[in-house]
Amino acid sequence: MGAPRGFPYNGTTSEIENQSLSETEKSIGADDETAPKRRGEDSPRSGMATYLRLLSYVRAFWPAFLISMIGFVLYAITQSAFAGLMQYLPAAFDDGVIASLGVETRSQLHVWEQRLGLDQPDKVRNFLPLALIGIVSLRGVGSYLGSYYITFVARKVVNQLRLDVFQHINTLPAAYLAQRNSAELISLITFNIEQVAAAASTAIKVIVREGFTVIALLGYIFYLNWKLSLLFLVLAPLIGGIISIASGQFKKYSRRIQDSMGGITRVAAEAIRGFPVVRGFGGTGAENARFRERSEYALQQDLKLARVNEISTPIIQWLTYTALAGLFWFGLDPAFRGTMDAGQFLAYITAASLVAKPLRQLTQVNARIQRGIAAAESVFEVLDEAPEAAEGVPPKAPVRGIYALRKLEFQYPGAEEPALRDISLDIAAGETLALVGRSGSGKSTLAKLLATLLPASPQQLFIDDQALETLQLKALRRQIAYVSQETTLFATSVRENIAYGDLAGASDTQIRQALESANALSFIDALPTGLDTQLREEGDDFSGGQRQRLSLARAFLKDAPVLILDEVTSAQDPESEALIQQALERILAGRTSIIIAHRLSTVERVDRIAVLDQGRIVELGRHDELLQADGLYAQLHRQQLQGNS
Repeated sequence: MGAPRGFPYNGTTSEIENQSLSETEKSIGADDETAPKRRGEDSPRSGMATYLRLLSYVRAFWPAFLISMIGFVLYAITQSAFAGLMQYLPAAFDDGVIASLGVETRSQLHVWEQRLGLDQPDKVRNFLPLALIGIVSLRGVGSYLGSYYITFVARKVVNQLRLDVFQHINTLPAAYLAQRNSAELISLITFNIEQVAAAASTAIKVIVREGFTVIALLGYIFYLNWKLSLLFLVLAPLIGGIISIASGQFKKYSRRIQDSMGGITRVAAEAIRGFPVVRGFGGTGAENARFRERSEYALQQDLKLARVNEISTPIIQWLTYTALAGLFWFGLDPAFRGTMDAGQFLAYITAASLVAKPLRQLTQVNARIQRGIAAAESVFEVLDEAPEAAEGVPPKAPVRGIYALRKLEFQYPGAEEPALRDISLDIAAGETLALVGRSGSGKSTLAKLLATLLPASPQQLFIDDQALETLQLKALRRQIAYVSQETTLFATSVRENIAYGDLAGASDTQIRQALESANALSFIDALPTGLDTQLREEGDDFSGGQRQRLSLARAFLKDAPVLILDEVTSAQDPESEALIQQALERILAGRTSIIIAHRLSTVERVDRIAVLDQGRIVELGRHDELLQADGLYAQLHRQQLQGNS
C-alpha cells in the first residue's frame, strides 16, 4: 500500500517514527518558499471573485435571503436606538436638567419628543423602560429572522453545491478520475464543502448583522457630531491593512489544512480497507505513524491559523479602543463637542463604545471566511474541469463490434513512458480476442480504451468503421459490457446491484435468468431474503468468486453486443474458476469479446490471442500457432505449466 503523493513513507515503523515532523513538512513544501507552489496559491482567481461566485448560488433562494437582510437591518437599528436612549438618561435622574436647558437647546428637541413629553422628567422615567423592552423585542425578532433565514439559505447553497460537485465528478473523463485519489475527492465533498458552509452561514451572518450594526452606529455618531467622528476614519486604513495581511495568511494556512485533511482521509481509507494486510503483516505501527504525521501536520496548520487570528484581533481591538479614548479626550473639550449637551454626549459615547464588539466579531470572522474561500476555490477547480464530451453521433444499435486500431498510443497524465505504443489491430464482429502478457504490459489499459473508459487520440480507434471521437459515448457504452477483475458491488439489494443503472427496469424473471447463467442463482436463493438481501460495503457478504459471478450476472442482463472482461478468473479457487469458466462459455457466444487472461489455459479455444509486451503487440495468432512460433506466448505458457506442476 503506497504512500500518498507528497508524503514520505519509508516502509518501516522505526524509520517513520524517527522521522521528524519538520522533515515531513519540508517534503510537503509547507514552509519552503522555494518549493513548488501548492494548488491555488498563485491562482488568478481572486478571493473576492471566488466569494462572489459562491454567493451567486444565493439567487435561487433570494426571498429567504431578503427576509434575512430585513431581520439584520432591524437588529442593527435597535443597537443605534439603544444608544439613542442614553441621551434621555440624565433627565430621568435630575428634574432640573431639562428645565435648566437654554431656549436654543430646548427648541432643538424633535416635535415627536415634545409630544411624548420627553422634555418632562416624569415622562422620561416612564418612557425609558417601555422603549427598552420594545427595542429588545424588535431586536429579538430581527435576530431570529436574520439568523434563521441566512442559515436556511446557506445550507441550501451548500446542499446544492455538494450535489453539483458530485454530479459533475460523475461526468468527468476517466483519465481525470484516474489522476485523483478517491479519498481526496471524498474529502473535498465532505470537509471542504463544510468549510464553505461555515463561510456561507456563520460568516455571512456575522458580516451582515455586525456590518449593518457598525454602519448604523457610525451613521448615528456622525449624525450627532461628524467632526468628532472623523477620528474613526483616520484609523480605518490601518485597520484595513491589518485585515488584508491577516487574510493572506488565513488563506494560505486554510489551503494547507484542506490538503492535509485529504491526506488524513486517504491514509484512514487505505488502513481500514486494507486491514487484512495491516494486521497480517504487522503494519499497525506503520499505519499509526503515517496517520499521526498527517494529523500533526494538520494540527500545526490549525495552530498557525489560530495564531494569526489571535494576533490580528487584539491589534485591531487596541486601535478601536484607542480611537474611543481619543473620542473621550476630544469630546470633553467644548470646542470639539459643539452644541451637544450631557445626554447627547452620553448617547454618542455609548454608540461609539458599541462599535467595538461588532468590529471585533467582523475581524474574528475573517479567518472563517478565508477558510471558506480557500475551500470554495478547490471546489470550483473541480467544477471548472471540462466534462467528458457529450456530443457525437449515436452508434447504430446494436453495434456489430468491429474494432480497428491504427497506431494507437496512450500515456497516462504525469507518466514518464507511454502505456501503449503503436498498436495496430483489427477485431472482427463476433470474434473472441484474448489479451495476454506480463504484468504492466498494457493489457488493462487497452481493454479500457476499447471499453471507452479511457480517451483515445483522434483517428486511432474506430468502432464499426466510425472514429471513436465522432460517436456519442453514453449511447456507445450501452452497447458494451465491461467486467473488471476488481468487482464493484454497492451497499444496496442484490436486485439493485444486478439491475443497475440502465438495467433498472428489468423484471425479477430476467434477473434470475441472468444469475442462473452466471452460476450465481444457487447462493442467492440460499439467502434469507433472496434478491432483497442488502449487501454490505463492497459486497463483503460474499467470497471473491461469488462477487465475480454477480458482476458477470450484470453483464448477462445487459446482453450487450460487445463484451470486455478483465481477468475475471484470476486469483479464484478451482471451484469458482470452473463455475466462472462455464458462465463465460455461455456469455461469449454470439458477441464480440475481448478477454484479458492471466491463466493461459482459459484462452486456448479463443479465436485469436494478442500478446503484449512493454505496451506493444509482439505476437498475434491462435493458441497452437503461438506455441509453434516459440515466442513470448510459448515462454509464458511453459512457465505456467511448470508452476502448475
